[in-house]
Amino acid sequence: MNSLHFTAESSSDGMLERDFTVGDVPGVLWSPASDATDRAPLVLMGHGGGAHKKHPAMVGRAQRLVTGCGYRVAVIDAPGHGDRPRTAQDEQEIAELRKAQAAGEPEGPIVVRYNARLAELAVPEWQATLDALQELPEIGADGPVGYVGIAMGTALGVPLVAAEPRITAAVFGLMWPDALFEKAKQITVPIEFGLQWDDELIPREAGLALFDAFASKEKTLHANAGKHFEWPRFEADSATRFLARHLGQAVTSSA
Repeated sequence: MNSLHFTAESSSDGMLERDFTVGDVPGVLWSPASDATDRAPLVLMGHGGGAHKKHPAMVGRAQRLVTGCGYRVAVIDAPGHGDRPRTAQDEQEIAELRKAQAAGEPEGPIVVRYNARLAELAVPEWQATLDALQELPEIGADGPVGYVGIAMGTALGVPLVAAEPRITAAVFGLMWPDALFEKAKQITVPIEFGLQWDDELIPREAGLALFDAFASKEKTLHANAGKHFEWPRFEADSATRFLARHLGQAVTSSA
């Protein structure tokens, strides 16, 4: 089993930031700077396509969860992203995507295919990372775990949540349903799901179909007016409130 190794540490804006590796997978763990040893829920976050573990969207969400709820938040670079090298297949898929975008052709089939391959690699990486994180005394093996991932974070996160019983609440959105239907049907934990009503990339009906596929008894749909890249920033606050309801607040542990 791969162990977690911290490689760098810094602190700012009330957050302790620690870079780590699990095997050859790089990640980052954010904790409250004031009580970094207290037991607290863990939130795993999946970044978007072409982004990385410390993308501003990840840092912003982490800030809300860490300073607002006292949570620990972890992100790993997806295969071919961030500090991880691209393979020849990565380069080919990205080239085909750029070609389709330049020609005004649908990019959904390329993104769905590429993300499905990344999910096959990323799910076991996330599970190994969760194993390692739960060995830390400030997280532990019995604490609640949530997941947040929009766009590619959903493409990788839906298969992860379907396979991982330790995750008890999740936030998804903005992804084609094609490769995710069967996995979504296996998910029964509470979810919050977002879509853009005027999304020019993902048809409204496709987003609604994916939401409908989740088997969760508690699931909430957030539909906002606007195009794909106009996802409202206030949805990050909603996701924080959703996770706080289902994961609870941090609790002090002297053990």
